[in-house]
Amino acid sequence: MTGWRGPGLPGRAAGAFVLTALLSVPGTGGIGGAPGCGLARGDLTVDDLPTGSSVTRCAAVGRLVTREGVGVAVPEPGTTVSVEALTVDGSAHGLTVRVAADGTVSYDGDHAGHEERTGRIGRAGAPAGAGGSRADSPGPCTDTAFTTADRKEYNTYDWFLGDGPQPGGVTPAEARRAFEDAIATITGSRNDCGFGDSVMAKARYVATTHHEADVDSEARCTTRDGLNVWDAGDLSSSVVATTCSWSHPVPGPRPDQLIEADVRFNIRDYRFTNQPTSDSCDNAYDIRSVATHEAGHVFGLGHAGPGHGNLTMYANSYACSTSARTLGKGDVLGLRDLY
Repeated sequence: MTGWRGPGLPGRAAGAFVLTALLSVPGTGGIGGAPGCGLARGDLTVDDLPTGSSVTRCAAVGRLVTREGVGVAVPEPGTTVSVEALTVDGSAHGLTVRVAADGTVSYDGDHAGHEERTGRIGRAGAPAGAGGSRADSPGPCTDTAFTTADRKEYNTYDWFLGDGPQPGGVTPAEARRAFEDAIATITGSRNDCGFGDSVMAKARYVATTHHEADVDSEARCTTRDGLNVWDAGDLSSSVVATTCSWSHPVPGPRPDQLIEADVRFNIRDYRFTNQPTSDSCDNAYDIRSVATHEAGHVFGLGHAGPGHGNLTMYANSYACSTSARTLGKGDVLGLRDLY
């Protein structure tokens, strides 16, 4: 299939035009700090650009801001960007940066109007979210834990497949089928627990593309290009796969509207397979399981933390396992909470 080189779907690329305009106007964005802000050149930290700062007055739009090594490019006003990573040890690797319409920046955890919504249940005699092995976690059909980000896809998630190398060395056609199946697990809330599908979420594969996911080699979100791209490449060594999502606010007390979500698999440091239960599987990650987890992020699910190791949205991934291909009770409840 030939690559797709267009500027993106109508509406999806509109924000990219706004960002270009901001970067071209002196004092509203781009490289370097505006007078009076005192921003040094190079990468910023959340301490350099604290909550309440104006990204337009400080010319911070498009610059990388980090917290404990996790980073995103500061988005244009009226936009939120989030990075969420699947790690080998279940450690937290995420950051959300919200820029209000007036250019004021805030970060996840400090915006009173946009907390993550959470439903949890703990093991008998243990608090919800307590640590422990996978065997100690509740079963997938009894664990009701979930978190949701403040965003959802109100329309159809139109996505593209990068035309570079694919996870596990599979062909582009095989990668497309694996990703389509994983996304359909989320939109159809597929599970082995007997819960029916009441989730109104839709997705559609469009084409292959020469565009890449807007993710750098350190698993940080770069400036978005208006396309939803799934691909594979280099990420930081602790990250198996990562999702970068951008959203705009909508009127009323409702989740933001997803405007772009990109997914990248780390094929530099990890092996992937389409046959994780075969005798030949040796510390390789199941493509569909990882893709289902990342698709959960695309559609607004957050991580289920320690003590919930049998849910698809648990922050760790297990080699040579297909368990995350189908959703647990908490995963389904999270989708129902959003959709």
